[in-house]
Amino acid sequence: MLQPVAMALVLALALPAALAAQERPAADVARDAARKPDAMVAFAGVKPGDTVADMIPGAGYFTRVFSRAVGPGGKVFAIIPAQAEAAYPEPSKAIRAMAGGGWPNVAVVSSPLDPAVVGKLDLFWTAQNYHDLHNSQTPEQVIAFNKAVFAALKPGGTYVIVDHAGRDGSGRTETKTLHRIDPAVIRSEAEAAGFRFDGESPALRNSADPRTANVFDPAIRGKTDQIAYRFRKP
Repeated sequence: MLQPVAMALVLALALPAALAAQERPAADVARDAARKPDAMVAFAGVKPGDTVADMIPGAGYFTRVFSRAVGPGGKVFAIIPAQAEAAYPEPSKAIRAMAGGGWPNVAVVSSPLDPAVVGKLDLFWTAQNYHDLHNSQTPEQVIAFNKAVFAALKPGGTYVIVDHAGRDGSGRTETKTLHRIDPAVIRSEAEAAGFRFDGESPALRNSADPRTANVFDPAIRGKTDQIAYRFRKP
C-alpha cells in the first residue's frame, strides 16, 4: 500500500493530466470553477489504475475527468439506468459515443449489479442526483440501491455522494420540489447499508445559499450549497 506522502504525489501528478486533457469539451472546462474537479478527484482518492463507477453521468463531465485520472490501466463505468436513458436520451447517446470512440477505458452498464461491476470498484460516485432516487423509488428501493453499491465496491472501496443540500430537518420532503435533500438523510441511508462515514469536503459548500430555492432557479443555479460525503466499505 502506498504511504500517504507517496499517494499525495500520485494524485498531484494525475490531476493536471485529468483536467488539462485536450479532449475535454470547452463546456466542461467552463464548468470547472463551479464543480471543482481537482478537489473532488483528490477527495475521492482516485488514482491511476482505479476502477470507478459514475452513476447517472449526464453528459459525462465527471466521466471524462475520471477517465483521464485513472489512465489507460484503469476503467470507468458510466451507469445509466434504463429509466434515465429513456428520460434523457441525448446525454446517454453522448456517453455511449464516448465509450465507442476515443475513450477506450469507458464502458456503459445499466446497473450497479451488472456482473462487470460487482465487487470490482474502487470508487462509486454519484453527483447531484442522489435526491432523485427518492423521486422515482420507494424507501425500500433506495435501501436496496445502497446495498447494491456496497456489493459493487471492493473491501475498502469508497462511495462518494455529492448533492444539493436541503435545510436541516427537511428530510426527503423537498427532493422533488426543490431538488434538494437533507444531508442527514444521505448519511443515515448510506450507513444503514453498511458504510462507514469517512469524511466531508467543504469545496462545494456555499453558506450564502439559504437552501430554500429550487436548484434551477436562475438566482442560485450553479451556486447551490452542496455536500460531498465520502463513505468507506469496511
